[in-house]
Amino acid sequence: MKKNAFSLLGTLLAALLVTACASPVSFKLDQPDQPELATGQVAKTGWATTKFSVAAANPLATEAGYRVLKAGGSAVDAAIAVQMVLTLVEPQSSGIGGGAFLLHFNGKKTQAFDGRETAPAQANESLFLGSDGKPLPFAKAVASGRSVGTPGTLRMLELAHRQHGKLPWAQLFESAIGLAEDGFKVSARMSTLLTAEQQLKKDPVAAAYFYDASGKAWPVGHVLKNPELAAVFRRVAREGAQALMQGELAQAIVQKVQQHPENPGTLSMSDLAGYQAKVREPLCFDYKARVQTTPTAPATTYSICGMPPPSSGVLAIGQIFGILNQTVAANLPLETGPQGPLPGPAWLHLYTEASRLAFADRALYLGDPDFVSPPAGNWMSLLAPSYLQERSQLISPLPQGPSMKTALPGVPGALKTSYAPMADQPEYGTSHISIVDAFGHALSMTTTIEDGWGSRLMVNRGAGLSGGFLLNNELTDFSFAPTDAKGLPVANRVQGGKRPRSSMAPILVFDKSSGQLVMSAGSPGGALIIHFTAKALYGVLNWGLNTQQAINLPNFGSLNGPTLLEAQRFPPSTVEALKARQHTVNEVPMTSGLQSIQVTPRGFFGGADPRREGLVRGD
Repeated sequence: MKKNAFSLLGTLLAALLVTACASPVSFKLDQPDQPELATGQVAKTGWATTKFSVAAANPLATEAGYRVLKAGGSAVDAAIAVQMVLTLVEPQSSGIGGGAFLLHFNGKKTQAFDGRETAPAQANESLFLGSDGKPLPFAKAVASGRSVGTPGTLRMLELAHRQHGKLPWAQLFESAIGLAEDGFKVSARMSTLLTAEQQLKKDPVAAAYFYDASGKAWPVGHVLKNPELAAVFRRVAREGAQALMQGELAQAIVQKVQQHPENPGTLSMSDLAGYQAKVREPLCFDYKARVQTTPTAPATTYSICGMPPPSSGVLAIGQIFGILNQTVAANLPLETGPQGPLPGPAWLHLYTEASRLAFADRALYLGDPDFVSPPAGNWMSLLAPSYLQERSQLISPLPQGPSMKTALPGVPGALKTSYAPMADQPEYGTSHISIVDAFGHALSMTTTIEDGWGSRLMVNRGAGLSGGFLLNNELTDFSFAPTDAKGLPVANRVQGGKRPRSSMAPILVFDKSSGQLVMSAGSPGGALIIHFTAKALYGVLNWGLNTQQAINLPNFGSLNGPTLLEAQRFPPSTVEALKARQHTVNEVPMTSGLQSIQVTPRGFFGGADPRREGLVRGD
């Protein structure tokens, strides 16, 4: 019997644990092939289950979560196992060196767990300004010590586990420890991303781990072991999150940040020791939708819940949906294109116009609520029906009405804000997890180290073991410029202890009348997370698609600039029709990584993005 095989005995023990809380089960995994491509699309038809379901961005992470659910673990238990494996097998996107938002439903109540990174206490508004007083080039700011925020993922997961865990904390690390020690096969996606990456090679620890002696990325199928991370996981499994935030590991993190050879940061031991995850009230809005294919059926009112600020995700989605409902968009069905169903140009025009209005408000108002006051004293002012109706009037009612191209922010309250809009900056990274367990609990968790490979700093204690874990570059989500040309402050400027604004949008949808869960969804993708997630929701709620079909739809959006269409997914006629409405159209790769689980009469139906290597599993 292979020592890492989940044997028949293990299966029997799992069953016993579910029914009788028997002795702990080993969650150590085999290392199956990961054949999915890093570019293009791999067709996925979705996964139907009856008892529980887990959707994650990597097959090994999904398998780890499945083993936990099979053994009687909760959704939070499974999310911990998934996150630890993602730290190992998808290090470019998330990990224990980053932050996360987790939305949890226990069958009665929804909570929003905030594990967003914070700026070091010594950070100030000039963090990303050069000696000339101008903002640093984005790439220089990212690959540096000064971009690293205080990691929050472990503290957040520990807090959620105390409240909703069923299995022992230490047991949830077994899959990741086993894979780190025995090795996992490098996927095509990881190999391709490593080949394209240049900054990572400048870090000696990362270069020695991710590349061979000649500096070439490990090829597809290479068995990559990370004994340093296995040792870190063992320590965290024994001691909890404090093992990372205090003592030897914390010292290694601080040393890595403060001793960056070109651009050191100020992250300190006290920043790590003092970090606190928070439980916030979720931000929910009502959304009325009628499935296009059954126009005579009554509309259903949903409650769509997400993270409040510092996340901008659910607020932006709520504004887009609320504005669309003031237009004819709700009457526009999907069209048939050469590659399958897709939104038509009339609907895309209305959606991207609503997006411009939402992103204009986002740039002005959104920031850490511990530092930034909401307009009119309440974030819900941005979702007030009267305000959204007013905003919708800015969209031309003409059939071929011209695009506004760039929208200005609105005034949801009586008083104008004293803030300046934040200038456009790139946003990257991230991974998403959706889980529903056998106890009726559900979660939606988006987790990140921001840019691909984060700050390009890999932490290693120096104990003679190769590998380690990457640190985030989350502070580059702050505005590099603290003020505008007139000296007005930007709400999302850098301040010590502040959490940067995020686009992460973990979502739980409920039937408003019954309170029953409808779906869990979310995606990576920087600022485009908002559009990827909105597409998946709209496809299910308005167009009557199952969640996999909705994920499969081509991507689109606007960040209050050009209209963005997923390259090679829309016919030329759509592009020309939008240009006729005076849109500036950019066809670009839009590599979403949506994961979603939909509640069905027979159980659950899960979807994973064909653009990445994730999948869904359950019983």
